[in-house]
Amino acid sequence: MVMAQTLYWTVDMVQSLLPDGNRYEVVRGELLVTPAPTFGHQDLAGRLFVALRKYTEREPDIYVTMSPADVYYDEHSVVQPDVFAIPMSEARKGNWKAIHGLLLAIEVLSPSSVRGDLVTKRKLYQEEGVPLYWIVDGDESCVLEWTPGAAKPVERRDVLRWHPDGATTAFEMSIAELFAPI
Repeated sequence: MVMAQTLYWTVDMVQSLLPDGNRYEVVRGELLVTPAPTFGHQDLAGRLFVALRKYTEREPDIYVTMSPADVYYDEHSVVQPDVFAIPMSEARKGNWKAIHGLLLAIEVLSPSSVRGDLVTKRKLYQEEGVPLYWIVDGDESCVLEWTPGAAKPVERRDVLRWHPDGATTAFEMSIAELFAPI
C-alpha cells in the first residue's frame, strides 16, 4: 500500500504559484486556496472597511486596509485578512513583510473559506496574540468575536464594538447596519 504524503507549504512556494484568480494563503505549512469572493462577501467587507476607515480618521495611530494584502508571520505562514487594522507606525513602513502587529483581523465567511477562517486562521490569530478577530457570517447575520485566550467566540447580534489600546474612542457599528439590504 502506498501512502500519499501531505506537502508542507512555505511562503516561498505559495508565492511561486502562477496567478489563476484564486487567493493563496499558508498557515503553519497548510495551504489555503479560495476562489474570488462573492458579491455579498465583498459588500460586507467593504462596509466594514469604510466604517473602520471613518473611525480611524479620529484615531491617527491606527491604519485600516483590506485584501489583497499579505500579512507574514514566518516562512510557513502568510494570510490575507479581508479587512484588518495595524499600528500606523507599521503602515508607514510601506512594506507588507514589516506588518506583524494586527490590532484587528476580520474574515467574511464564504462556503470555500469556512474551515480556514473558523479553525486554521483563528488558531493562528489567537497564537499570534491578535487582540480581536471577527468572523462575519452573512448567512446568520452575526459576527463571531474571538480573543487570544478564548475557548469559544462571543456571538454579536446587536453591536460590534472595538476599543483598541491607546484609542481615545471606541468603534461601534450596529449589526443591522452591517447586514442592511443594498
